[in-house]
This record gives sequence, structure tokens and C-alpha cells, in this order.
Amino acid sequence: MAVIDILLLLIFGGVAYCVAGEGAWGAAITAICVILGGLFSMNFFEPICDSMLVSNYYWQARLDLIVLVGLFGAAVAGLRAGADYLSPSYISVHRMVHECARWGCGVLAGYVTMAFLLTALHTAPLGREFMGFKSERGNFFGMAPDRQWLGFMQWTSERVFSKWPKRIFDGPEKIMGEPGAVTNTVWPSFPIRYASRREIGAGASAAASQGPAVKQVAPQKTGGPAF
Repeated sequence: MAVIDILLLLIFGGVAYCVAGEGAWGAAITAICVILGGLFSMNFFEPICDSMLVSNYYWQARLDLIVLVGLFGAAVAGLRAGADYLSPSYISVHRMVHECARWGCGVLAGYVTMAFLLTALHTAPLGREFMGFKSERGNFFGMAPDRQWLGFMQWTSERVFSKWPKRIFDGPEKIMGEPGAVTNTVWPSFPIRYASRREIGAGASAAASQGPAVKQVAPQKTGGPAF
């Protein structure tokens, strides 16, 4: 059992317990806010980071994680505050419905939060592999919630939130094979892009600590706002 799996389990259980304590109505609102806040932050963090002129590599390597988690926290807090303002009272339901709803929504909010934070770890300025975390591995006991969240984000940007001109969250397009014979022309690269950046960054840091400083360049990003 990897250390990262234990930490994710603690986050999952802690968030689920806290959200379930808000009751059926509050837990449902929080779960929706977590999902919308995650979609919002994933959609805008790369364009925001690209627009910020940061020449220092130390902050370049950390900017993605700071902006991504910061947007998520601000979006969830803002949506929750807005929901409380629009609906300050709770709706009473049958006790059995209350228990099922509060724990169901609590588990949903906990799982989405855990999946989002695991996805955010891809952008962390750490080594390519750390605490058992691997981009190619099914993290969290083989369930790979980070890939589930990325798949959900990809699906919403391609279908639900797409507009004209169409812009996909992680969508470099390339046609392989005979035109018309291949239906999938979008090739997402989020995990491998950030895994490569962590590997390059870790190697450059090791080289800098052992010898003359070397120039480090931030990776090119392909993502953009999808809605």
C-alpha cells in the first residue's frame, strides 16, 4: 500500500464525514458546488498561468498548483456562499431519505475532492514519482480517480460545454490513419505532459545542486478554456 493511497483515503473519509454532517440539503448543495468548482478551476488554470508573466523558474514550477487549488477553493467557497444566500433554509425530508442523501452526497463530495486533489498533484513541482504516486499507475488502490476526473473534464469540454469555435480542455487534434476511418482525433496529454515536466524539473534541480546552474524552461501547454 502506497503512502499516497493512505493520504487520499484520509482526505476522502474526512471530506465525506464533514459534508455529511451538513444534513441532506446542505450535503447535496456542497456536492454540486464541489463538482462545478472543479470544472471551473480545471478549465481556467492553464490560461491564467500562461497569461502571468513569471520569469523565475521557482515560481513557474509552482504556479500551476497554486492557481489550480486556489481557484478550486475560491470557486467552492463562492458557490456555497451564494447557495446559502439564495436558499438560507433547509428542506425537511423523511429520516431515511435524510440519512441516505447526506451520506450519499457526502461520499460524492469526498470522492470528487480527492480525485481533484490527486489530479492537482500532477502539476506539483516534485519528482516524476513520489510517495507511491505514478502517472501510469492506478493510484488509490487501482481506481485511478485522477484519470476518472480528467475523463469527466474531457467529456464535458467536448460535449456539454463546447461552443463555436470549439475549444477542448486538453485537446490537441491529430488524424491518424485513413481520413473518415478514425472517429477519435483528439489525443489528451495532461498526465504525460506534467510527468515529463516533473522529471525534467527533478533532473535540473539535481544537476543544479551538484554543479553550475542550468537554464530551465517551462513546458509548452496545450490546454485552454473550454467554455
